[in-house]
Amino acid sequence: MFCRESSSSLQTLSIAKSLSSLFPKPSALVNPISAGRRDKLSRPNLGGRCKVKASRSNTDLKDNIVRTPVKKIKVKGFITAQEGLLAGMGWSRPLDDIADIRGRSLLVELISAEVDTRTMMEKDPVEDYAQRVWFEAQDEKYECVFEMPEDFGDVGAIKVQNQHHREMFIKEMVIELPGGSVTFTCESWVAPKSVDPAKRIFFSNKSYLPSETPKPLQQLRKEELETLQGKNREQVGEFTKLERVYDYDVYNDVADPDKDPELARPVIGGLSHPYPRRCKTGRKRCHTDPSTEKRYGGEFYVPRDEEFSTAKGTSFTGKAILAALPSVFPQIESALLDPNLPFPHFKAIESLFEEGIPLPKDAGLLPMIPRLIKAVAEAQDDILQFEAPILLNKDRFSWIRDDEFARQTLAGLNPYTIQLIEEWPLQSKLDPAVYGDPTSLITWDIIQKEIKGNMSVDEALKNKRLFMLDYHDLLLPYVNKVRELEDTTLYASRTVFFLNDNSTLRPVAIELTRPPDVNKPQWRQVFTPGYDATSCWLWSIAKTHAVSHDAGYHQLISHWLRTHCCTEPYIIAANRQLSAMHPIYRLLHPHFRYTIEINARARQSLINAGGIIETCFWPGKYSLELSSDVYDKLWRFDMEGLPADLIRRGLAEEDETAEHGLRLRIPDYPFANDGLMLWDALKEWVTDYVKHYYPDAGLIMLDEELQGWWSEVRNIGHGDKKDEPWWPALKTQDDLISIATTIAWVASGHHAAVNFGQYGYGGYFPNRPTTTRIRMPVEEPTDEELKEFYEEPEKVMLKTFPSQKQATKVMVTLDLLSTHASDEEYIGEQPETSWTNDPVINAAFERLKGRLQYLEGVIDERNVNVSLKNRAGAGVVKYELLKPTSEPGVTGMGVPYSISI
Repeated sequence: MFCRESSSSLQTLSIAKSLSSLFPKPSALVNPISAGRRDKLSRPNLGGRCKVKASRSNTDLKDNIVRTPVKKIKVKGFITAQEGLLAGMGWSRPLDDIADIRGRSLLVELISAEVDTRTMMEKDPVEDYAQRVWFEAQDEKYECVFEMPEDFGDVGAIKVQNQHHREMFIKEMVIELPGGSVTFTCESWVAPKSVDPAKRIFFSNKSYLPSETPKPLQQLRKEELETLQGKNREQVGEFTKLERVYDYDVYNDVADPDKDPELARPVIGGLSHPYPRRCKTGRKRCHTDPSTEKRYGGEFYVPRDEEFSTAKGTSFTGKAILAALPSVFPQIESALLDPNLPFPHFKAIESLFEEGIPLPKDAGLLPMIPRLIKAVAEAQDDILQFEAPILLNKDRFSWIRDDEFARQTLAGLNPYTIQLIEEWPLQSKLDPAVYGDPTSLITWDIIQKEIKGNMSVDEALKNKRLFMLDYHDLLLPYVNKVRELEDTTLYASRTVFFLNDNSTLRPVAIELTRPPDVNKPQWRQVFTPGYDATSCWLWSIAKTHAVSHDAGYHQLISHWLRTHCCTEPYIIAANRQLSAMHPIYRLLHPHFRYTIEINARARQSLINAGGIIETCFWPGKYSLELSSDVYDKLWRFDMEGLPADLIRRGLAEEDETAEHGLRLRIPDYPFANDGLMLWDALKEWVTDYVKHYYPDAGLIMLDEELQGWWSEVRNIGHGDKKDEPWWPALKTQDDLISIATTIAWVASGHHAAVNFGQYGYGGYFPNRPTTTRIRMPVEEPTDEELKEFYEEPEKVMLKTFPSQKQATKVMVTLDLLSTHASDEEYIGEQPETSWTNDPVINAAFERLKGRLQYLEGVIDERNVNVSLKNRAGAGVVKYELLKPTSEPGVTGMGVPYSISI
């Protein structure tokens, strides 16, 4: 092996000499960092049988057995690692280099998976100090040489103690045994011994059900779970940076009442506001509201291994994005002439993409949002110039057309809310005494006028031709509350579509409603596509309100609640109840990477009181409260899988003769067409995996870790809905397959479909305004307002849109959140090491990979088929959001394993 050391290592040798009095002098120090080989005499011999903890009776038993000398063999192990938190600190690096030179960097202990046939007890471990032998860029390699008894057997686990003064990221350890190498995929931060003296446990890549765990590993399996549950935690209170404890808490850390009474919010989670649980941080409580945690300091705690990798954490995505946004926005705002005003004309909006906004060179934005900052070499300023989103590049006028409005309900950013109308007339289920007349003003006469046909309402219902975006009952209770907020307004809305023969939708009516209050009666009006100037402008402004409702619902419900928020309890429960060697943990773990971390950053900058969502989207300070209402009334685990979701919304019906076992109501439904192929691929993979490890249902019932995980998901993580009758049982292989496939789908396909198109569709904000700021021109207008509408209708629409400050904040955020990192892990691209360790599982993964590659080709073919008008045609944005892989950046495609942004 060729060994490389930098000049800093030579300097360290000099430091070592000057500090030699601090350390025992080794018996010999010959070529301390050698070409893959070290003189064993240069350090204490720690090989052979070393003492381990044992009860007195066990020790006495071993002592009483006459030992026959066992031949020992030398076995090498290589650890790949990276430097951690304190790597750059001057006081720690020289000391750590000295430790490396003396071979005292990592203490590694090998645990046999076999019992001693003479004592029927665990074999004594063998241990050695690892010594650094190679490094390049971030990676370092350490070598151990173990003197192992010839009958040691399989190595089932290793223990590692970090002797450095800084934490280390241990990527993997490979042990070269006579029968072949054994790999331990660690991918974990190991704290310094001074912080955590306990030895870290890592298991081999061989998966075991609890009942099949080798006896010597059973106690280690239990100890590791107890550590993650916090049972071995000595201190109380707030969790610290390097801890690895998973626990549950309510959303009581998004408010900041100590800073400002206006930032007080109710606790989300519990009887009053049901909600999934988030990862506990243990912070102190606010003085002004003891039910709320303080938001002091920088980052929120997340278990150490949930944090972004070095590459992801320093890129312009993930953690870096959300950390940067609060400091970016004030600087952008200061560069705007009057950030609270609307854009003066549409040309000013387009100039964001063509000319940009001058920013001072010392603004410090370049490393935070490099894609959008254009450095001007010979100017005093840098330019914040937005990349034109794909929608604008394809057809700059498409956003205002009705056909594009309808198309995006099936192939846009939020394909999750369009639903079939099955009853007529449309009726509210809210109390009419409080909210007014429940019967919609959208009559069949209005519909028939727009479809220009002789179809009766009964025929339309029977033939499944009517669909709707229904934000009526959900929003009506919030309308008056939101209208009390500054610079915003709200309606409840219904938008009705008619299904054309060519599988496209036609919007035919929008109803906007304001409920009664103490001073005013109910107000509502139906708007239809216009045939004169006034009705055309009213229709366009009504669409602006309806689309803003969809944009807010998308961000808070389809995106945040149903993917980020509801997935976090699965992750917490998995780490608390499923051992790292459990096959289901290893199946689901790729779908859990970085989600707790990104959710913590969202609580800091996105969904917090006064954060981006509250200041830029129409629910304002009621944002999380609204999402709690939807969780309470609509969220069901058994409806989160794609087929169940489509059936629930009336977009599909079961049909064994149809592809995927479903017949779609709208044949050209790009999200469903591509999504069902991805769902089937995931389900086949999960089925192969589950049936390999659970050949009969009895094993599932007897698996205490698996049962503990699912029980904790239901009863604690989603405990506010624990008594719902729809929770799936976990008794059979089919139960587990359904549960695991649903979780995998939500984390991959569902999230990709609603996330990575955000800038493509929302970057030009008139297409998806996130809030509306003034009422419809015909809702009880003053003479002045009516005059302005008739003389300058464009100005009224611009006033309805978000302000300059709101729009630019949203544009920056959507650009960053739509970006794939350079180290993105796409579904089916690379297998987990534990999967390749088993030939059966590896073959199943290769089949998954093949199906996903086939899906890529099918999507490409569909996107050039002009008969599929919802995804192909003149100026139409291709539907690629469920295309499995992608290049880095904003691409509008790519399905990562997990919710990592």
